[in-house]
Amino acid sequence: MPSTQADNSPHRPGLSPVRFTSIAFIAVAAACFAAADIEISTLDPWTEMGRLALGIVTPDFGATDRLLEALLHTIAFAVLGVALGNVLGLLLALLFDFWIVRTGCAVVRAVHELFWALIFLQILGLTPWTGILAIGIPYAGIIAKVYAEIIEEADPAPFRLLPKGTGRISAFLFTRMPDSLAHFRSYSLYRLECGLRSSAVLGFVGLPTIGFHLESAFSQGLYSEVSALLLLFYLIIATIRQWLRRALIPFYIVAAFMVLPEGSAVSWTSAWNFFTYDILPHPLRVATEINLDTVSATWTWFLTLLREQALPGVVNTLLLTMIALVATGVLTLMAFPLISPVFFGRFGRGVGHTLLVIVRSTPEYVLAYVFLQLWGPSMLPAIVALSLHNGGIIGHLIGRFTETLQPKLARARASDRYFYEIVPQVYPQFLAFLFYRWEVILRETAILGMLGVQTLGFFVDSAFADIRFDRAVVLIGVTAILNIGVDAASRAIRAKLRLRTTFDSV
Repeated sequence: MPSTQADNSPHRPGLSPVRFTSIAFIAVAAACFAAADIEISTLDPWTEMGRLALGIVTPDFGATDRLLEALLHTIAFAVLGVALGNVLGLLLALLFDFWIVRTGCAVVRAVHELFWALIFLQILGLTPWTGILAIGIPYAGIIAKVYAEIIEEADPAPFRLLPKGTGRISAFLFTRMPDSLAHFRSYSLYRLECGLRSSAVLGFVGLPTIGFHLESAFSQGLYSEVSALLLLFYLIIATIRQWLRRALIPFYIVAAFMVLPEGSAVSWTSAWNFFTYDILPHPLRVATEINLDTVSATWTWFLTLLREQALPGVVNTLLLTMIALVATGVLTLMAFPLISPVFFGRFGRGVGHTLLVIVRSTPEYVLAYVFLQLWGPSMLPAIVALSLHNGGIIGHLIGRFTETLQPKLARARASDRYFYEIVPQVYPQFLAFLFYRWEVILRETAILGMLGVQTLGFFVDSAFADIRFDRAVVLIGVTAILNIGVDAASRAIRAKLRLRTTFDSV
């Protein structure tokens, strides 16, 4: 589990940096909430919620063949995408000292898997490689960053004993790899869990994973089938440590290739046109020659796109991100006692674990889709979805952290132990996780626009739907820049507060 250390020295008398930062973020989130659209627009959400609740408790496994096929496709895309990301990520981690590698990794991981899927759909069509690359490319950037941090934190003593002139790869294999391997395995397991969620969501853009069938079932009101799909998905994630054995990984990779769905043939002409024509700004595409008028028209086109779509999208993305970040923090502080031995016995913790597995295993996109059907298009479904999912993840980690604590107020009331002893001890660790998830929340916020909330994802999806790939590429670039900026802010805040995150386990 990541460990953190915080500097709680006073920022000024009576106000520590940690407390000052917490108050500042709460104030910003409150201002964002006041400006957000959280209206419930459905006429009778309670009736639909009742139908959904009935479907959840009456799962329909009648279409077994179709359900299992969707599940196998979901696992296949996740296994192959994460395997590709691991191979590329490890190679990039060895070169992470180079500026161009760090920058490239920052760019590719800043673009969400759904956006990558939309791009590869235009290049490769609806083929298996679209799903594999949509997961593998951004995961390579994420894994490269994490593996580079793991390598950097490895024991440096063996490295100093190497003779001069030892190659980079040899030095890594004989000095850093033995110390880092266990952390690589632990993080790879966590990344596969993330890959399963990403693979499920790819179904919403047409790939035959669980998301494809979820969307179809939701649109028809078949909530019992939705329940069956989700239960199978939860079962796969909850048992991942049992079925994912190191010796079986080669078998899983071969089997994944064998169960991949058939797709349309790749049109290399379309792929070439996408890079050489489709993504060029419209004034350049229609120009007969490049002159000052063409340059001026292109600049005007770019400014108009920024003013009418990019700027509103950025504002709404940031509004939603800040609200969801603070709401995630609140839910985390409410959730972690559910699995903490400080507050509950074995049975109570078992119930808490089940609840947190459900909320953290369900992709934000799926949760938002559910709430969207119930409440209508606004920021409310996205806020609740992001907060539940990320609160479940961080709550699980903080709950596990409390297992190492020895409460001195064991005989005091639970509320006194919570407020006066446990929360002060876990708060630095809690902040480290929360700020570490800030970039992730922003990435998810952007793509939730594909469900109708006018974040950057809304304008990106609209551009793809209108076959205006030039606009889509610019807006995805804006999304990447915004993610990189938030990631930099997160790292700066963690450094200022001396919140260090290591990867002892996940």
